[in-house]
Amino acid sequence: MRKFILLICFLAVSALTQAQQNTYQIQSPDKSITVNFNVAEMTYAISYIGKPLLNTSKLGLVRKDEDFTKNLKLVKASASKIVKDDYQILNAKKKNVSYRAMERVFETINSSGKKMNIIFRVSNDGVAFCYKFPDKLAEIKYITSEASTFHFFEGTKAWLQPKADAQTGFEHTNPSYEAHYMMDIPVGTPSNSSNGWVYPALFKYGNQWLLLTEASLGRTYSGTALQKNSPNGEYKIGFPQAQEKIEGGALNPQSELPWQTPWRIIAIGSLKTIMESTLGTDLAFPAKKMDSYFIKLGKSSWSWVLEKDKATIFPVQKKYIDYAADMNWQYCLIDANWDETIGYDSVQVLSDYAKEKNVGLLLWYNSAGDWNTVKFTPRNKLLTHESRVKEFSLLEKMGIKGVKIDFFGGDGQSMINYYEDILEDAATYHLLVNFHGATLPRGLQRTYPNFVTAEAVFGYEMITFSQDAANKAPSHSVNSAMIRNVYDPMDFTPMALYQIPGIKRITTQTFELATSVVFLSGIQHFAETPDGMTHVPEDVKSFLRELPTHWDEVKFIDGFPGKYYVVARKGDGRWYFAGINGENKSRKVTIDLSGFSTNDLELFKDFENGTFDVIKMKNVTIKDNKLEIELKPNGGFILVQKD
Repeated sequence: MRKFILLICFLAVSALTQAQQNTYQIQSPDKSITVNFNVAEMTYAISYIGKPLLNTSKLGLVRKDEDFTKNLKLVKASASKIVKDDYQILNAKKKNVSYRAMERVFETINSSGKKMNIIFRVSNDGVAFCYKFPDKLAEIKYITSEASTFHFFEGTKAWLQPKADAQTGFEHTNPSYEAHYMMDIPVGTPSNSSNGWVYPALFKYGNQWLLLTEASLGRTYSGTALQKNSPNGEYKIGFPQAQEKIEGGALNPQSELPWQTPWRIIAIGSLKTIMESTLGTDLAFPAKKMDSYFIKLGKSSWSWVLEKDKATIFPVQKKYIDYAADMNWQYCLIDANWDETIGYDSVQVLSDYAKEKNVGLLLWYNSAGDWNTVKFTPRNKLLTHESRVKEFSLLEKMGIKGVKIDFFGGDGQSMINYYEDILEDAATYHLLVNFHGATLPRGLQRTYPNFVTAEAVFGYEMITFSQDAANKAPSHSVNSAMIRNVYDPMDFTPMALYQIPGIKRITTQTFELATSVVFLSGIQHFAETPDGMTHVPEDVKSFLRELPTHWDEVKFIDGFPGKYYVVARKGDGRWYFAGINGENKSRKVTIDLSGFSTNDLELFKDFENGTFDVIKMKNVTIKDNKLEIELKPNGGFILVQKD
């Protein structure tokens, strides 16, 4: 018996030693995050501040011709090296970004001797990994599945948005990333859609947070999602459904070699760390070379969201141009069917008129193709390079500044390529681009600076269609700001300050105003109408006229998904503090003004009857550099540093 026990102990120690020999560590520069990678088992696990945060998760890819999920042998493990990237970006939460991460490359071969590298980067705010086939080969290779998983510990909670099944919804236009979030659910809860869950996906384990997304799809990969089922809290990468592609085009990833896959991103840390993280653009492809003089961010008037199709006529659009000019906004968007209800010749007249007012026109297009049955026009004008050149060159001659393209068909590789085709041709003809009915941008705004925004959200137009959506708007707006908008521009088209036809708005006016700061979009298309703005105090109009077109810095102040969100943004030399309450009960928040000037501050808050109240800071008590503000039920506030 004694010999048997000694043998068992010896075998256990040997197994542990073998496992340790196969395990490699990568740590963040500040040593707070540690990744343990086991090459023999093709797994990884993550610890944060010395405590396990992500359970043992799988790695690997299956190509049509080779399996890279098991029986891999390590050829070489690089030493950890620092990766540095300093870049500027206007269409994001901050202008000047400095990315620092430790990188290790693990070169492996499978059982038939084929090569695959696994690359980890670990920064102070998260982990990223990708795969690379380093051989050079002109033959096309096909990835049939990705084994990558994210295995959460029991007790982890999730905030997730279901991905709608392809070819469902209005005129077969899904998936378009337009759904309410399921909030604070146990990991392992199945999606209510067979198409799984979209990115970004937010999780909380203990006091720490994790957020999943991807970046750098390029032209050689499809968009992915998290699969519907996650047994024992283990979420697996899923490829698009069969209909999510252009007819005759690629669905799942295919490419010649060498071939590097997108980055899988896991932001990690406090909620403040997640909300201030820039990993979604840090790991995107750098900006492509293009003319930049025409790339101007801004704010826009837009008739359709509250006035719908009847407003797309010449006199109404002329009124909205005047409205934009009066509000010192840079753009006016003319929506669907303009080619029929106004016509190219009259749009040219409007463009010339807008130019005199220092306003640029943006025009709507149907992405068309066989993936949607939407009848709105212009349709079928952007499907090929030749047709885009013809249309975009005409728009440039007309003085049009940008296009809004709607109703895309999913995340297949051919559809992802369609987005990039449009952006490249639009850049040639100096046009800004806004994608609606679209996928998550995944850092596309860094790679293509002429890409200004995308919908990919259950936005304001949905509130105008249903009282149920209006009732859910407060918590949904908080989730949209903290999850969907965490890295990528979001065309929520916010802010109805007066009224919504046929709908009882349950958010306060100051909640609506605060979304102009809380939401990030390269061009912010405001829902409020010219008539509605006549009911707004002059102080509020002045605020909207002076609102910066982009932000230089961000600070997370306080918040919780679905409940409330308070953020500070700096633009044009001023700090703007804004908060929205996602719940129908009052909440007190405290703003620490240490390090900020308090000489001349202006506060917009909700008065007792739900109308605006604008008071100067001299009427508000600041104690120990702290300001306490009461967020009214479904309410908001804005604090502006004026000096």
